[in-house]
Amino acid sequence: MLTTTLTGGCLCGAVRYRSTKPLIDAGYCHCKICQKSCGAPVVAWVSVPQRGFAFTQGTPTEYASSAQGRRHFCPTCGTQLTFTRTDSHAMDITVTTLDQHSAIVPEYHIWTAHQAPWLTITDDLPRYLDNGPDR
Repeated sequence: MLTTTLTGGCLCGAVRYRSTKPLIDAGYCHCKICQKSCGAPVVAWVSVPQRGFAFTQGTPTEYASSAQGRRHFCPTCGTQLTFTRTDSHAMDITVTTLDQHSAIVPEYHIWTAHQAPWLTITDDLPRYLDNGPDR
């Protein structure tokens, strides 16, 4: 997994970000909230320390998607960029908003209890019905 600086941003370019600390992990989330917030059956995330993350251009809109969860979106184009939990020092970045997203390889699937029944997954990655063993 990469440990270098990551940069990325939204579809329209109004909001940009940078992460400068070593990556924690990356995985696919199948939870209902991710499905609804991104309009997709599964979302790939990369986790990084919050202390090394900053928005470098524009100001995203924050949405409290649950009692503990906060999501950040571009206020212009609506791209979801990040997810944070109030009880964590990690931040999740949507992998496909990274400038170099092909360098991130997801390592697991979480919340597979909510997996779309028509989605067939053929990889051999670990699967968790809930938020996984270390979350």
